[in-house]
Amino acid sequence: MNLIVAVDRNWAIGKDNKLLVSIPDDMKFFRETTTGKVVVMGRKTLESFPNGKPLKNRVNIVLTRDPNYTVKDAIIVHSKEELDKELEKYNTDDIYVIGGESIYRMLLDDCNRAFVTYVDYSYDADTYFPNLDEKPEWKMVEESEEQTYYDIEFYFRAYIK
Repeated sequence: MNLIVAVDRNWAIGKDNKLLVSIPDDMKFFRETTTGKVVVMGRKTLESFPNGKPLKNRVNIVLTRDPNYTVKDAIIVHSKEELDKELEKYNTDDIYVIGGESIYRMLLDDCNRAFVTYVDYSYDADTYFPNLDEKPEWKMVEESEEQTYYDIEFYFRAYIK
């Protein structure tokens, strides 16, 4: 299973249920990487999308504790066990965990590949991703040349476990 995330220098991922920064090349990479695949997210991540609608051309699986939560064009599960059972239907290489913080933490050990957009800046944030550089089981295997968007410097990184 894979995960895909954009982090800042402190491995922060968001503030007030929003991304820290919107970088067109990062959005394009996310879209190209996950289109036609399975994306796994929490309810708050889904609700942060435009109009709170699932992502097009993907299987959207949403994990929430709310037993009455429903969303058109998404598969809703209510526990890790229910999620695991649902994910058995798909090729593990086609599954991407896309957030938020609690979902990443819950599923990190189940993932063996991570696609990280590393933004070389420290933002004011309230949600974080575990720092893979501090986890001995994770190794960075690829890093792009420095990319820029206006005055923002960022890198596309790939990690494996």
